[in-house]
Amino acid sequence: MKATQMLHDLGQSLWLDNITRDLLTSGTLQRYEVGPILPADGGDCEEVLARFAQAGIDVDILAATLQEDGAKSFVKSWNDLMAVIASKSAALGKGK
Repeated sequence: MKATQMLHDLGQSLWLDNITRDLLTSGTLQRYEVGPILPADGGDCEEVLARFAQAGIDVDILAATLQEDGAKSFVKSWNDLMAVIASKSAALGKGK
């Protein structure tokens, strides 16, 4: 029997402070849970959100966190790309 199942049977909930997109998409969170949260094909969004809510996850906070993390990740990647382009452009300009 999984430790998570034993805790569930005893009425004890797990607390997870660091839910990240990778934790959700890599299957790690699924392995923590008693049963699978997300079907392999993503499933019906309403059903998936209901299952997250049933697992005690505030889906509004989760959505806001994922959106914020995604935006920050995009901005960082964009800034890194622009820095590389600027560096290459400057290097090419010096070669003239």
